[in-house]
Amino acid sequence: QVQLVESGGGSVQAGGSLRLSCAASGYNYNGYCMGWFRQAPGKEREGVAAISPAGGRPDYADSVKGRFTISQDKSKNTFYLQMNSLTPEDTAMYYCAANPPPLWRCRVGYEFSYLGQGTQVTVSS
Repeated sequence: QVQLVESGGGSVQAGGSLRLSCAASGYNYNGYCMGWFRQAPGKEREGVAAISPAGGRPDYADSVKGRFTISQDKSKNTFYLQMNSLTPEDTAMYYCAANPPPLWRCRVGYEFSYLGQGTQVTVSS
C-alpha cells in the first residue's frame, strides 16, 4: 500500500522560505514519479513540481519556476520541496504525490495516482 506522509508546512512571512518533506513507503520508490501539488481555497488543485526517479530535469509550474526546487534522497525514500521567495499567492494545502510508470507522464500537467494527506502552507504579507 502506497503511503506518503508530508511534513514541514507552517506559516511564514512573504519573502521567507520553507522546506516540505515527503516520506514514501509501500512501493518501489525507484520506479515512480514523485511530485507536489497544491490547492488553495476556492481553486483547483495544481501541479507544482515533478521529478523522475531516473533523474533528469525536474518539471515545474510556471508560477514557481526559479523559486521552488524539488529534490529526492533515494536512500531515505524521501523527497523534498524547497520553497523560497514565498508570496501570499503560495498559500495553499500542499500534497506530495506519486505516480507509477510510464515515466513520460512525470510532468506537472498530469494527474498522479497517489496523494498524501497534505500540509498547510500559509504566507502572510
